[in-house]
Amino acid sequence: MDKDRISGSAKDFASKVEGTVGNMAGDAQTEAEGRLREAAGKAQNFYGQAKDAARDAKDAALGYAKDTYDNSGETFRDGSQALSKSVQDNPLGSLLIAGGIGFALALLMTRPPRRPLRRQYWR
Repeated sequence: MDKDRISGSAKDFASKVEGTVGNMAGDAQTEAEGRLREAAGKAQNFYGQAKDAARDAKDAALGYAKDTYDNSGETFRDGSQALSKSVQDNPLGSLLIAGGIGFALALLMTRPPRRPLRRQYWR
């Protein structure tokens, strides 16, 4: 719990008491000051709640990122094993797929660059 929440709640409570005492005593100035401090205490309390929520969200995001990082090696290992099994089960198909990918990459890399379009100016 954030110190702003504690302090804001304490100010809110004390200000409510001050506003009630001012109301009971008929002192408008004391009542107004109490209501003003009450609003300030509520604002400080809400600020503390927002800080707590941001801290919780940051902690959750860091936890998710850490879990993902920890499990990434496991996922890579599982994918490598599945690919290895697929190649062992169908070596000719794997060879044809690898050759097709290599051929497509070679076509992309040796393609001549595009020439810019010439503009024709009409007079």
